[in-house]
Amino acid sequence: MKYALVTGGSRGIGRAVCIGLARLGYHVLVNYVHNAAEAKTTLDLVRESGGDGEVLMFDVADRQQVVKALEAWEKEHPDEYIEVLVNNAGIRRDNILALMPDDDWSRVLDTTLGGFYNVTQAVLQGMLFHKNGRIINMASVTGLKGMAGQANYAAAKGGLIAATKSLALEVARKRVTVNAIAPGFIQTDMVEGLDEEALKKTIPLGRFGKPEEVAALVTFLVSPAAAYITGEVISINGGLYT
Repeated sequence: MKYALVTGGSRGIGRAVCIGLARLGYHVLVNYVHNAAEAKTTLDLVRESGGDGEVLMFDVADRQQVVKALEAWEKEHPDEYIEVLVNNAGIRRDNILALMPDDDWSRVLDTTLGGFYNVTQAVLQGMLFHKNGRIINMASVTGLKGMAGQANYAAAKGGLIAATKSLALEVARKRVTVNAIAPGFIQTDMVEGLDEEALKKTIPLGRFGKPEEVAALVTFLVSPAAAYITGEVISINGGLYT
């Protein structure tokens, strides 16, 4: 049995990634923090695709929750390890920096960067021991080029990109690859409230991306064909930023 953990797997890109990994034969661990019903829907879709999985509830920003949940999973699966980790969980709290509440700054960084640290460190030892693993971090075009009103989000995603490059150097000799994906505007809950028609005009391909298109890139990076790719940041943004 091959296991893959997708944080923030209950909706949007995370859900599409869970389904894509299930089709590759992975037993998918669907992480969520609030919406158990949506996580259950993702698991149902995983099963409809011919795969299987389970749901894991924890807040990636809460180190104690992460450790408790993953230690419990390891006790139930003493001879198994998580081979694929997709650090997808993230939130937006947009505002100009001059007016940004302290909590909006901290919460965004704690979820993306703190979540990366908490979850990755918890599963990394198994990958290193078995000399096999794939870590994929969901960054953003904002982490590459910045965006007004998203200093917190840009800092979090930019930091995730830097961490990706550093960790890739640390674990390459153990045959663990670490890459980041930087989506542009993708049709998910994360773009709610944005002016889609106006933004489409800024995208050379003239449309928002689909979660399944991002998931297809994840499944490629997980596949044996991508075994020589590590420390990279791959954009998928319709030509918005190159």
